[in-house]
Amino acid sequence: MKFFLFMVFAVALNFTTSAQQRYFAEKSKVSFYSDGVVEDITAVNEKVTSIFDAFKGDVAFLMSIKDFQFEKKLMQVHFNEKYMESEKYPKSTFQGKIVGFNSAEEGVQQVRAVGKLSIHGVTKDVDAIGTIEKNGSFLQVKSKFNVKLLDYNINVPQIVWKNIAQQVEVTIEFTYRQL
Repeated sequence: MKFFLFMVFAVALNFTTSAQQRYFAEKSKVSFYSDGVVEDITAVNEKVTSIFDAFKGDVAFLMSIKDFQFEKKLMQVHFNEKYMESEKYPKSTFQGKIVGFNSAEEGVQQVRAVGKLSIHGVTKDVDAIGTIEKNGSFLQVKSKFNVKLLDYNINVPQIVWKNIAQQVEVTIEFTYRQL
């Protein structure tokens, strides 16, 4: 399945550069944190597929919403059924560019990811700062940004609106290996 997703991304990004400039996410982690009045909510998804073309700066990722894992199973059920409507909107995607990365330099570099983030059937422009650490044929990408629930038509029932933050902090950590 991951190979199929990789092929879809490769075609979508129209890769024409040498293999030395292409990277595939070997390890991935997307997490979010919601600062609630009654209880904080965190979840982690470690099954995200991503590719990065360092020559062009093109980057894309695809993740299944149902792959987010919560500490409490009931939170996971509510997240999928009441908020994210995972049956109707099963995937989230990002497609864009990483700006400011120099593939010839080793070490940590400050970068920006600019592109389109799709969540809950809504696509919005995003511009997030982050870092890329190059170590030989591996890249470690990290970013942290906020997502407003209303921007993506994610409705919180009136009865619990005080318990759930209206924006969540999203953290992305990908380790890419060179293809």
